[in-house]
Parts: sequence; structure tokens; C-alpha cells
Amino acid sequence: MNFINSVVTFFKDGGFFLYPLAVIFVVGVSIAIERFVYLSRETLRNRGLWESLVPALSAGNFKQVVALTQNSKASIATILSYGVARVGSARRRDDIEKAMDESMLEVIPRIEKRTHYLSSLANVGLLIGLLGTITGLIGAFSAVASANPAEKASLLSLAISVAMNNTASGLAVAITLLLAHMFLESKTTALIDSLEIASVKFLNSITERQTSDLGGAPSAAPAPASTAPSAPPASRPAAAARTI
Repeated sequence: MNFINSVVTFFKDGGFFLYPLAVIFVVGVSIAIERFVYLSRETLRNRGLWESLVPALSAGNFKQVVALTQNSKASIATILSYGVARVGSARRRDDIEKAMDESMLEVIPRIEKRTHYLSSLANVGLLIGLLGTITGLIGAFSAVASANPAEKASLLSLAISVAMNNTASGLAVAITLLLAHMFLESKTTALIDSLEIASVKFLNSITERQTSDLGGAPSAAPAPASTAPSAPPASRPAAAARTI
């Protein structure tokens, strides 16, 4: 109860600008919590799906890869589904890579969604706190100018208290939201990096599989190479006959 009474008194003494600061703080914390839950859940989904996909990719079982990606809502499932869809038709690694880059353009905005609002809200909160400070100081000097000498000290201290409350509130909101933004940015970057690493590993597994499939073909390939030199000996006697 003492804490609640202190908060209520703080808002009453702080003036009007503490209320928009409170709204900004609540909105910012809500966004931070929602983004933290989403990124943590997405990280666990991607990790679990990748652990299931590694045996299938190692065995070259792309049908199982398709089945696993279709039944998952993870971000990595969207990226790999684009790549698997191009495996049959693409002749080059670059074609598959372009398809997966296209899927990254679809996935990354969902991962980075609303996180940038935190830095904007922190800046707005800080500016509102400074505005409340300036307003409180203006009120302080106005009250002192027109007050009785006996009341000047009390009015000045009250107005300065209002100004400092706004300053402290603005700084508290800005620091909290900026720290949340930094933490979520690092978590977002780590998630995007993991998706890019998984994409590269997927492309490498496809390339290795295609290379191993083509590795058995050279046994039948030497036939054209052995028959190619047979043409010149046949042409030499003909040339010799003509000279004779």
C-alpha cells in the first residue's frame, strides 16, 4: 500500500506530462514482452525443426524434408520450402540460392516487426520528460515573480519538484525502452544469422548430393572421348589416296 500511495502521490505532484509518459512506458513494455516471446518461440521452433531435418538432408531424402517443412510454422521451414521447391528444376546452385534469398525477404520483416518502435518510443518519452521539466520551470519562475516573498521559497521548491519528477520519469522510460531495444535487436540478429547459416548448410548439402550423384556418371562418359580420335586416322588414308 505504501508503494501504491507513493506512485499516486508522484503522479499528482508530477503534473500532466507524467500521464503520456506512463502510456508510452506501458506500450513499450508490451511490445518488448510480445517480441521477446515471439523471438524465443521462433528460436526454439527453428532449432527443433533443424535437428529433425539434419538426418534427412544427410541422407538426401528431400521428400522427408518437404514433409517436415510443410508441417511446421517455423521461419526456417518457409526458407527451406522455397529451396526444396527449386531442387528439381534448378540446374545451378545460384537458382536455389536466389529462391531462398527471396524467402528471406518474406521472413525477416516478420522477425524485425515492431522492434524499432522501442527506440522511437524511448526518444519520445525522453522529449516529453524534458518538456515537462521546462514547463515546470516556467511555472516556477512565473509563480515566484508574482508571489509574496514569504511564499516564494515554497512555490519555487514545489515547481522544481514537478520539473525534476518529469525529468526522472522521462529518463527512466527512455533507459528502460532503449535497454529492451538493444536486447531484442541482439536476439533478432542472432535469429537471422542462424537462418542464414541453416540456408548455407542446406545449399551445401544439396550441392554435395548433386556432386555425388554425378560422380557415378564418368564410367559411361569415356566412350565419346575414345571414339573422337578415330576420325583422323580414317581421314589420313583418304588424303593420301588423293595425293597419290
